[in-house]
Amino acid sequence: MWPGPTDPDLGSFLVPVARELEALGHEVEVVAIDHRGGSRAKYARLAGDSVAAARRVRPDVVFAHVLFPAGAAGALAALASGAPLVVMAHGQDVANLGRIRGVTAATRWVLRRAVGVIANSRWLADRLAERIPASARVGVEIADCGVDLAAFSPRPAAAARRELGWDGEGPAFLCIGSLIERKNVVRLAEAFERLGRGRLAFVGDGPLRGALEGRPEVRVSGRIAQAEVPEWIAACDVVCQPSLIEPFGQATLEAMAMERSVVATTVGGPPEFVTPAAGVLVDPHDTEALAAALGRAAELSSPNPAAQAAAAEHDVGRQAARMAAVLERAVAGGRASPAG
Repeated sequence: MWPGPTDPDLGSFLVPVARELEALGHEVEVVAIDHRGGSRAKYARLAGDSVAAARRVRPDVVFAHVLFPAGAAGALAALASGAPLVVMAHGQDVANLGRIRGVTAATRWVLRRAVGVIANSRWLADRLAERIPASARVGVEIADCGVDLAAFSPRPAAAARRELGWDGEGPAFLCIGSLIERKNVVRLAEAFERLGRGRLAFVGDGPLRGALEGRPEVRVSGRIAQAEVPEWIAACDVVCQPSLIEPFGQATLEAMAMERSVVATTVGGPPEFVTPAAGVLVDPHDTEALAAALGRAAELSSPNPAAQAAAAEHDVGRQAARMAAVLERAVAGGRASPAG
C-alpha cells in the first residue's frame, strides 16, 4: 500500500515507480493527495483514507512517501493493518525538520514505527541522520525516483524549437522549476547576462517571476504540465539547475536522459550522478563561476550521448527494484498485531 504524496509535482515522478513495482509482480494500492491548495484538512483526509484502505486490502507492507505528513498517514495505516512500514524521504520533508514547529517530533514518531527508510540521495540520507540520529537505527537505503527513459528519450532540437517559437543564435539554456530563492533563478539570470550569448528560458512560476521577466534574451513560460517538459528539454542545449540546495535533481537527470548537457549545483544530490562528460557542477553562490559553467557546458556535445549513458544508470526500473528489495525485506521481517 502506498500513502502519499502530498505534492502533485512529486506525484508525477512517482507514477512510473508505482508502474515498475507492478511490473515486478507487486500489487500497489495508491492513496494520495493529487491537488494543490486547500486547507490542512486534506492531510487528515489522507490519514483517514489510508487507514480505511489498509483495513480493506490488508497490505503486506505500507510504503509511505514523504516522511511527514504522508509518513504519518502511512504509520497509522500500518498500525491499523499490522503491516510493516517503510518510509521514503524526498527532500522538503527533511528540510522542514527544525524549521516548522512540530515536524521533527512527528517525523521521529514515524521513524520509530518504520522498519525501513529510503532516501532519494546519499546527501539527503546524511542530512536526515544529522537532524534525527535515531534514523540510523533502522538504516537508510539509497534509491532515487529514477528517470523514465521512454518518456525522456532523445529527440531532435529543431522541431521542438519551432513548435515552441524558441529559435535564436547561440546556445539555448533552460531552467525547470519553481521561481523561488532556493532555485537560485535570479543569480542564474545574472550569470547568463555575464555570459553574453545565447538565450535562456525559465519553465515554471513563482514569486521571483517579476525579477526575471523583461531581461534580454530571457523567456519565462510560466507553469506547464509535466507532459510538456520533454519538449522544452528537447529544445535546449543545456539544462541549468544551480539551486542553493537540491536534495536530488530530478530535472537534471531527465535532461541527461534526453542527451542534454547540464549545469548543476554542488550542494545536494547532483554530484552523485552528474559526470564530467555530462555537465558542470558549480558553487551556487558564485555568480562568476556560474557564468563560466554555462560557457563550459555549452561547449559540450549537443546532443550529449555521455549524459544519456550516465542517466541510464538511474533508470526507473532499476530504482524501483531497489525499493522493492527494501519492501520485501520488511515483509520477511513479519507482521505486527493490528490495532483496533
